[in-house]
Amino acid sequence: MIYRIDETTSTNDEARDAKYRHGDIVWAERQTAGRGQRGHTWTSPEGENLTFSMVLEPRFLPVGEQFLLSEAVTLALTDTFAAYGIDTRIKWTNDIYVGDRKLVGILIEHNHAGASLSRTIAGIGINVNQTAFDPALPNPVSLAQAGGRKFNRSRLLETFLVRCLRRYAQLERGEKETLQHAYRERMYRLGEQHPYRLPDGTLFQAAIEGVLPSGELILRHADGTRHEYLFREIEFVIAGKQGNAGPAKK
Repeated sequence: MIYRIDETTSTNDEARDAKYRHGDIVWAERQTAGRGQRGHTWTSPEGENLTFSMVLEPRFLPVGEQFLLSEAVTLALTDTFAAYGIDTRIKWTNDIYVGDRKLVGILIEHNHAGASLSRTIAGIGINVNQTAFDPALPNPVSLAQAGGRKFNRSRLLETFLVRCLRRYAQLERGEKETLQHAYRERMYRLGEQHPYRLPDGTLFQAAIEGVLPSGELILRHADGTRHEYLFREIEFVIAGKQGNAGPAKK
């Protein structure tokens, strides 16, 4: 069920309320303390975009396989946009891009019960009908810009809900390899040589080969060696981004 509210601190905070159960979505027009990955804040003009959180209760999923849930959510987003004729790619770990521009930011937060997940909140921000962005934002794009038209936000969210529950059902049925294959095929920069940066500032060229079930990014360096990187151990360098030739920020 989709619950639409006028204002909250953060939809992820609101979605923690026990009244929301598996499959529920909390959609807020205004967030006074919206947040994203790496501790960044998330702001959005009222009435133009979608800022929401989805509640999932994957009690069957071991903690060590939680990245598979991220794969299901991001694939559901690309499924949704494909239904509207817009081709998107997943920038590891879970941003959604159109070309080299960021369309969606995601913050997934998990609760555990022993060795398994108990409750997951997937906070999602989609640039829908916004066409003028703060110049301080590095590389934003909206569906309206990508598709050349305005979108009905309610219908878009309903489409996502259906697609997400469908991908979640695949995970619940144990179709892990299917999800992993689909995620890999939709990865941003898959198989292409591009620059990356290590935390110490070292730049190097590499090509994405895929991602492990546990979430590590697999890169083939220009010298032919293969390396695996955890979140925060590697950053994308994207031409044209503010602060780039520097790392991509979430």
